[in-house]
Amino acid sequence: MTALSGKLTKKLVANLGPGRHGDGSGLYLVVDPSGARRWVVRVTVKGQKNAKGAPLRTDFGLGGADVVTLNQARERALEYRRMAKSGLNPRYNAKREVPSFEELAGQVHIDRLPTWKNPKHGAQWINTLRDYAFPKIGRMPVDAIGQPEVLMCLSPIWTEKHETARRLAQRIKTVLDVARSRGFREGENPVTAVKEAGVLPKVKAKVEHHEAMPWRDVPAFYAELDTRSATAAKALQFAILTACRTSEVLGMTWEEVDTEARLWTIPAARMKGGLQHRVPLTDEMVRILDTMKPLASTYVFQGQKRHHPLSNMSMLMLLRRMGRGQFTVHGFRSTFRDWAAEEAGAPREVAEAALSHQFGSDVERAYARSDLLERRRELMVLWAESVTPLLVETEGELDR
Repeated sequence: MTALSGKLTKKLVANLGPGRHGDGSGLYLVVDPSGARRWVVRVTVKGQKNAKGAPLRTDFGLGGADVVTLNQARERALEYRRMAKSGLNPRYNAKREVPSFEELAGQVHIDRLPTWKNPKHGAQWINTLRDYAFPKIGRMPVDAIGQPEVLMCLSPIWTEKHETARRLAQRIKTVLDVARSRGFREGENPVTAVKEAGVLPKVKAKVEHHEAMPWRDVPAFYAELDTRSATAAKALQFAILTACRTSEVLGMTWEEVDTEARLWTIPAARMKGGLQHRVPLTDEMVRILDTMKPLASTYVFQGQKRHHPLSNMSMLMLLRRMGRGQFTVHGFRSTFRDWAAEEAGAPREVAEAALSHQFGSDVERAYARSDLLERRRELMVLWAESVTPLLVETEGELDR
């Protein structure tokens, strides 16, 4: 059999940039901005007209270039052209190789990698499917998956691991939506049907509470922390003073700090809400930062490896070693919030802004252009004074 030929080569297929690249006779390699590559063939069906009365010209997907080779794409394109020439619509007459759920999920994962904030999110997306979907439906063709198969994946974990099950459902739905968009299946997405049918039990959302130290106990604990020279102790002091999240404190770099302006600016990429957050620096915060400068590291709170941040478990383990294992680092955010409401009488919008929380309705947020920096600066000064009175007394005794 004579090999089919065209303009493209294996090398071009692997290296061409974004765009629609013709091989000839209606076959195209489509390269998305993400780098994903797929085959498309354009045919004109003999004797059939579109809504405007013109010859019916239609594009058909032939599969991803990582799965379908150049020669296979040419053979399939030829098959589609022959059908169209004889008046048969390939949509209903072509023999297609329907991918398995696992194969298509892998393609979707690769296609969407550029859309995630970081590789960790992408890994979580595919790992959820690997752990809970692939063992049950991974080898099934995507056009054979219905409500029973979806329930087979979700039911075992729907109650015990509800948040995981909810995410799993969304990810299965995404893969099957893509399958339909590529012509591999028709009809309603079975995940949507399962949800609307109400066959899964209603699960009351569990609110996770981080155990918080009472704010009246913080001064004594903070003074005890100050007797320790370990970096974890300084990081925990800083977390308490700023009421910031663990990841925000441990990922802090010196480039984010402006000691002259008394400001720490956390970029949007490091914030949970995806918005830049400015933290006003008090005298006590600056004192903690000064103790870290001799390390001359990229990160303020350096770990065991040079220019690497402290482990995210370091502060929690320190709490346990100090006999405060019932508390969490995140809980100090709640401690600050309780103090702000009960002792400081801070306005709700100022306290919430200090925690980088959004507040109010969409309309209120649209008009709230300011991040209330100066009002938050006043509040953080009061918080530092509340946290450090025993520390000041100890220093006075030493001076004497």
